[in-house]
Formats: sequence, C-alpha cells, structure tokens
Amino acid sequence: MTKQERALLAVEALKQAYPDAGCSLDYQDPLQLLISTRLAAQCTDARVNQVTPALFARFPTLEAFCAGTEEEIGELIRSCGFYRIKARDILACCKMLRDRFGGRVPDTVEELITLPGVGRKTANLIVGDIYHKPAVVTDTHAIRLSNRLGLTETDVPHRVEADLRALLPPEESNDFCHRLVLHGRAVCSARKADCAACCIASFCPRVGVGEKGEKLPKKG
Repeated sequence: MTKQERALLAVEALKQAYPDAGCSLDYQDPLQLLISTRLAAQCTDARVNQVTPALFARFPTLEAFCAGTEEEIGELIRSCGFYRIKARDILACCKMLRDRFGGRVPDTVEELITLPGVGRKTANLIVGDIYHKPAVVTDTHAIRLSNRLGLTETDVPHRVEADLRALLPPEESNDFCHRLVLHGRAVCSARKADCAACCIASFCPRVGVGEKGEKLPKKG
C-alpha cells in the first residue's frame, strides 16, 4: 500500500468516525479566531474558551484591542499561561492588522505569518476555517498520527505540512486535520494508542508496534 492510498483510506475512515469535524475554539469572526489560537499555544482549547468571553466583551473590535494595553489584556488572559508574551503579541498583532492590512485578517499563509505571534499552524487554521482554502494544520496530534500512519517520517511541523499537502486531496485537507485532533484525543493519544477501538487500525502500520519500534504482545 502506498502512502497516498493509506492517506485516502484514512480520510474516509475518519470522515465516518467524526462527520462533524471542526475547530474546538469558540469564535464569532476572523479576529476572534486569530486571538483564540494565539491563546491556545501551550494551553487547552477548553481553557481558552473559558477566558475569551470576558476578553471579547471588553475588546469587541479591532479598534478596542488597539486602544487597550498589554497589562489589561494580560489580566484577562492570565490563566492561559505565558500571558505577558501573549498579551504583547495580541496587541502588536491588532495594531499591524490596523496599520498594514486595513483592519482585515489576511487570507494567505504568507501574509498571516508576518503578524506577531502567528506561525504556520495558526495561519493554516485561519486560511482553512475562515476562508475555506486548502490548509494543513500541523498540531501535535496531526504530527503524531501522521507519523504513526506512515504518512510522514518527521516531527518538524512545516515538513509534516508539506508531506500531507502532497498526499491529501486539497478539499479534504482542512477537515482531515481537525479529525486527526479528535481522533488523537479520543483514541490514539500520546500515552497510549487504543488500537482495538481505532477506525484506522486495519491499515495502520503502527498497530502492534511500540513507540520505540518493538513488537507488542498480542491481546488474548
């Protein structure tokens, strides 16, 4: 079986298992998703969703954020961790959106990664979820599962992104990455892969193999 054949099987299997795949961050507009994704770095989406209602109530528009201060933003996002750095990036990002992009969140990865605190993962999420263009979001789940499936052989995010772009139908790539997140949380976790409950086990090359490559004893 080729990598592409395995990728297509995974697309269909995960689509059946998780038909309603989507971003787990709560947002109302492109700016809110951009800011929420920055907050989600080294923080759970659940925690971000607890913090953002008060943040967006205080700063409902780009102009409101630009008129704010790092200190005030930081106090509202403190529980997300690394709040000083995140507050600095959020304020600088909003000011750049105002001054360089006319107040609009860009629709290309190349433009988005020029914003403070925005890397390729965040940029791809915006491009895919907001603008509905082909995108590959390589978070930890996507990287781990892509390696376990044999679709890539690296943990470098931009290389995993390139490998997946070469294998996935463009129209499926964004939802596929969302489904990898759901599957990684529910079944194929970093600590233990529950192969018995896995919808892609029948064609996964890691089934019955430990993380260090050792063969595992068969159950029963």
